[in-house]
Amino acid sequence: MVRYGEIYLKGLNRPYFLKALVKRVREAAKPFGGQVWLHDARVFISDMSDPEGCMARVAKVFGVHSIAPAIEMEKDDFEGICQQANALMQGLSGTFKVEARRSDKHYFLDSPQINAKVGEYVLTRNEDHLKVDVRNPEHILSIEIRDQAYLYCRVYPAAGGMPVGTGGKAALLLSGGIDSPVAGYMIAKRGVQLVAVHYHSFPYTSEFAKQKVLDLAKILSEYCCGLKVYVVPFTEIQMQIHEKCPEDYTTLIMRRYMMRIAEKIAEKEEALALITGESVGQVASQTMEALATTNEVVHMPVFRPLIGFDKIDIMEYARKIGTYETSILPYEDCCTVFTPRHPATKPKMAMILKGEEKLDQDALIQTAVDNAEVVEL
Repeated sequence: MVRYGEIYLKGLNRPYFLKALVKRVREAAKPFGGQVWLHDARVFISDMSDPEGCMARVAKVFGVHSIAPAIEMEKDDFEGICQQANALMQGLSGTFKVEARRSDKHYFLDSPQINAKVGEYVLTRNEDHLKVDVRNPEHILSIEIRDQAYLYCRVYPAAGGMPVGTGGKAALLLSGGIDSPVAGYMIAKRGVQLVAVHYHSFPYTSEFAKQKVLDLAKILSEYCCGLKVYVVPFTEIQMQIHEKCPEDYTTLIMRRYMMRIAEKIAEKEEALALITGESVGQVASQTMEALATTNEVVHMPVFRPLIGFDKIDIMEYARKIGTYETSILPYEDCCTVFTPRHPATKPKMAMILKGEEKLDQDALIQTAVDNAEVVEL
């Protein structure tokens, strides 16, 4: 039994979001042969070859609030419901309560009566190891009366958020670090479909570094129901910036080129915004003044969901979503190539423009976009 949360608030638009959610759940359950359908404010999955594996996969689908392995029964067989409830509680000890819900308001018992009768049935047969506690129970035995009766005592939290694709599309600047995968996850959780853009500076960054980023993208793709990654050759741009621009401005000029290229790819993909993993003051290129200079070169909105996060907070989030261990693998990305000794933290736009005048901007950007490798995950 798959339950959703925020979609309940969508009013007359709810069918659109539910259709998207069912589509995503169906995609997630497909490798397990599961049958998926929507009925009476719940999504149901049955006939899975591997129920535990299917639940773990569906729990990553944005829009899913929680999942419960449930027993389906005829609701008119109340004695059978009591027996099955007792069977579910076998092997458990401590305190419990029964929590009944009825979408069928014509059922011959109301919710408090179901709670009392099933609770009494279970308690009298398990008094040696179970006690009732309606305020703070260790176990909750749930019974839902719909077209059928559904019983469960385990509920697993899921990703939450909104179904991918219901919030538009955006391009994520994906490095091999800790921050950008977390930023992408947070925006995708709001229903935004991602396309990733990674900058690869071979031979200064290795094939191992490239594979590390694709591994991060693979983890994100499990939440995003697939992910397209553009691997952009960035060596020539970095070499020219290093050779022709003031040393303390090279990182900022590089970031400006990254933003321009990402916007070109976003337009190609019909995306509406850019996403970065930047946080105020974390590095020299992320001061308020520096961020303003990178914003200046694009017309699209730039989403920075981590802008006020501490690094420790971001690391904890990365552990939660499963990207941390991959992110800390010791392979350099292009941002660490040709790093200036004293990068400008309060840059002057006149100095940036003076440095960029020495570069054939249009040709460099177009060549990078045209030669990008596209990987579908």
